[in-house]
Amino acid sequence: MSTTDTRPTPTRSSLPLVRPQLPRWAPALVAVVAAAVGALPMIVLGWGIVGAVVLAALVYVVALPVWSRAVEGSRRSTDRLVSTLIWGAFVLAMLPLFSLVWTVVSNGAPALSVEFFTNSMFSVVGEGGGIYHAIIGTVIVTAWAAAISVPVGVMAAIYLIEYGKGRPLARVITFLVDVMTGIPSIVAGLFAYALFVIFFGPGVRMGFGGSIALSVLMIPIVVRSTEEMLKLVPDELREASYALGVPKWRTITKVVLPTSMAGILTGVMLAVARVAGETAPLLIIAGDTDGTNFNAFSERMATLPVFIYYSYTQPGIPPEFGRERAWGAALVLIVIVMGLNLLARAIGRYFTPKTGR
Repeated sequence: MSTTDTRPTPTRSSLPLVRPQLPRWAPALVAVVAAAVGALPMIVLGWGIVGAVVLAALVYVVALPVWSRAVEGSRRSTDRLVSTLIWGAFVLAMLPLFSLVWTVVSNGAPALSVEFFTNSMFSVVGEGGGIYHAIIGTVIVTAWAAAISVPVGVMAAIYLIEYGKGRPLARVITFLVDVMTGIPSIVAGLFAYALFVIFFGPGVRMGFGGSIALSVLMIPIVVRSTEEMLKLVPDELREASYALGVPKWRTITKVVLPTSMAGILTGVMLAVARVAGETAPLLIIAGDTDGTNFNAFSERMATLPVFIYYSYTQPGIPPEFGRERAWGAALVLIVIVMGLNLLARAIGRYFTPKTGR
């Protein structure tokens, strides 16, 4: 007597197409367990917060891939391990930034007030005073630096891309721009001081000298950013313009520059944000003063970075007021630089050519 196998034949629809997967809340659960494991020696053995965080991170990096390997297999486990390491590297890179911002905000926020923004340090000893004169000086010095650097940088980039391809002069300019990119800021300050000593004699200090020093640092940034933006303009646009009989200079001003305007303005704003926080060249040539100076071509001019430096290194007696003003000015400077970066993004988005699709 023969028996008949009654087991159903596997069909395509009955076979699982994917392996089992961990629930979506699995990483959160592992993170909670890892945090508990890290906190345990901190409570029992008195470990510091750094040791507890390192232990929790190690537990998370090991536990999640092991659990994933048992349920999801080796490929998914490796993917989770690599993803965890990438996110860990990102968090590690952000820690100094968050620590810096938290330190500046916690120390500088108590100094902010209406008087802090509207008063200078003229005839102020001890408590009181503000950074009005330093804000005005920073705006004037940076504006002059931009007025010098932007035309020079943009025209140099136009020559390199549109006229100087393959020419010896273009190679020399490119080499000099590379050298200027690596110049230390203190050297730029010494250059500006040496230049002004020729005309005004030793001991000269003026805000325009600070603008010259900052322009030395700003020009290579403008050249590089403009150069890269001009390279992105398709040659077909230039050739179409030439085919219509438009001369080269008009093609550049009416076709090439408007097409790359968003990137050029973004690069300019980032260059301004870059030099607004420079301290060393302004210490040498712009100097410092307690009063407000609106004339960049006469006498010393206070700026925020120099104000921060002197307020922290020479806070006066009692020192707590000077150091509080230094932290407050540092917070204002960070907000200004961040605002310039956000403005650069907004300008870039506004001037980006619309595709119409």
